[in-house]
Amino acid sequence: MEQFSRVNIPIPQNESCRDYDPNSKEAKEILEECRRLREEFEFEVPIIINGKEIRTEKKGRQPICSDHKKTLCTFSNASEEIVNQAIEGALEAKKKWMNLPFHSRASIFLKAADLISGKYRTKLLAATMLGQGKNIWQAEIDVIGEACDFLRFNTYYAQKIYERQPEINPKTIWNTLEWRPLEGYVVAITPFNFVAIGLNLPTSPALMGNVVVWKPGSTSIYANYLMYKILEEAGLPSGVIQFVPGMGRQIGNTLINNKNFSGIHFTGSTATFKKIWLQTAENTINLYKNYPRIVGETGGKNFHIYHKDFDFESGINGIIRSAFEYQGQKCSACSRAYIPESIWEKFQNKLVDEVSKIKVGQSDDLSVFMTAVIDQKSFNRIKGYIDEAKEDKEVELVCGGKYDDSEGYYIYPTIYKTTNPKHKLLQEEIFGPVLTVYVYPDEKFIETLHLADQTSPYALTGSIYCTDRELIVKATEILRYSAGNFYINCKSTGSVVGQQPFGGHRASGNNQKAGAMDNLQNWVTPRSIKESFSGLKTWKYNHMLVEKK
Repeated sequence: MEQFSRVNIPIPQNESCRDYDPNSKEAKEILEECRRLREEFEFEVPIIINGKEIRTEKKGRQPICSDHKKTLCTFSNASEEIVNQAIEGALEAKKKWMNLPFHSRASIFLKAADLISGKYRTKLLAATMLGQGKNIWQAEIDVIGEACDFLRFNTYYAQKIYERQPEINPKTIWNTLEWRPLEGYVVAITPFNFVAIGLNLPTSPALMGNVVVWKPGSTSIYANYLMYKILEEAGLPSGVIQFVPGMGRQIGNTLINNKNFSGIHFTGSTATFKKIWLQTAENTINLYKNYPRIVGETGGKNFHIYHKDFDFESGINGIIRSAFEYQGQKCSACSRAYIPESIWEKFQNKLVDEVSKIKVGQSDDLSVFMTAVIDQKSFNRIKGYIDEAKEDKEVELVCGGKYDDSEGYYIYPTIYKTTNPKHKLLQEEIFGPVLTVYVYPDEKFIETLHLADQTSPYALTGSIYCTDRELIVKATEILRYSAGNFYINCKSTGSVVGQQPFGGHRASGNNQKAGAMDNLQNWVTPRSIKESFSGLKTWKYNHMLVEKK
């Protein structure tokens, strides 16, 4: 395996996103593809191992979440036997993959980025809009913008890692670092809410010479499958990434309970990640060859904190975007806000007025801002919070509180105000379009910063809106460990690869920043190599060679 890059990877630029004017040719093409998927499309997503498609009797179904009686696709569920075949095949493929020159590996992922932004743009957008319930802009920034950015920036950062070599090379000695892939295979378990994350989790370890068994989210299966087929078309060898959909618990246990397991790249719930951490810790005692690399980004209970002096228009628009874009199903979505008492009435009136203008409907209606949540399970969970709040004397409904699953899994934008600063609505992740406000006395801004820091176990994203620079500095200090991504006078969502590396800590994960060199570092293990150009002439030390007087 080569120890450093021999070609220069192009300096990446963030992918340009299109606005999709309703009358544009591009928008009409996407809407036509959505129509085709709704009316003419029947497809079964297979398991793909060693480049071969496998179909099983046990099937899953991905509905169109905004029109759930219609099926986007069905998919095969992998058995334990099939998962073990995937592991064996990946380890066999690794023998060639890890020794392929880095620039050859990199070229595959760079080509995939071009296929995503070009040839397959329309198909990917339509699949994401219907499958994951994203309006056209949310789909564009995910499946085109962020997906391409991950592929291009990761190859650039990987080159920088390979170029890191010892600076000190004395005469007659040559010191080098070999950046080896991990010994064994990596597991990628990916979520429904970002196709780009579904792509990044398996491809970033693979870029560094690893082989990966990818368990895609069942409610994002079709878009993930399209991404896998794009990687194949870009030249990814068979077996390097094994595409293995199925039941999470069964697949997960088989993948993790194997001596050749070397790491996991995970995005999902905090509870699941903690179970994985415990399971890998137990297996480390008597099963694994090495200590595995564990990289996870989990939940969030993200905040917006407003000082009495802030840009009012920006603050209102920011909280609407952050709390309600993509139905609040972003790990970074704002779900708790702290508003000073003196401006609450004005803030509330404007907020309610603007939220009332939000159109909720089908994802391929270009006038829609919000559409359905992902599935029945998610709908029921969010509905449970709304129903419980109806009888809660510490909670006041500001607006919303409505839901309807007769056609799609619709939860309408909902805002509560609570008098209890430690209420569960300010602590627990709901993962839906539900925002809870706590109104604080103006003179207690500093105390409120501490309150926000101490209320929830999560620490993913957070934002403050304030014009006083001294208070901004103070808030940044107090909230130092409250968020892995911290925003000043802007919303808590919308991190961009190469600009704001993303990840949180506390109950939000172990902060191995996606979209940065830090993340890629997890998927290599360095070997120091020292080569001598002149051998030892004697085994004796110099002080032993001095003649006695």
